[in-house]
Amino acid sequence: MINLRNQVNQVNLWSYLTDEEKRGKIIEIINREEGIAMAVETLVNITQDEIEYARMCNLIKSQLDYQSGMVNAERKGRAEGIKEGLEKGREEVARNALVEGVPIELIKRISGLDEEALKHIQARL
Repeated sequence: MINLRNQVNQVNLWSYLTDEEKRGKIIEIINREEGIAMAVETLVNITQDEIEYARMCNLIKSQLDYQSGMVNAERKGRAEGIKEGLEKGREEVARNALVEGVPIELIKRISGLDEEALKHIQARL
């Protein structure tokens, strides 16, 4: 019930502030009363500070997101490079073994390559 009452009060306040005639009256009171004018100025400054703070937080977050993405891309690239390097190494060992006449069954066990891959390497010799 309190939440609904608070929402109704906010709607009433908003409608009051958007009414041109009433807004003029508010500005007139602000201009007449120094304390109210100072409070309004402070409120505006606080609001501007909050906006600047939110902008800076968003900027920092976007920079951190970018850096995180770059780190993840680098890790993924390294992992793929290592995997590719290991595969090429196995193929090189298999190629050298084929050149030396080592039986295909033994090369399969040692290199971990399947028969199809070994036949492909052998065809390129």
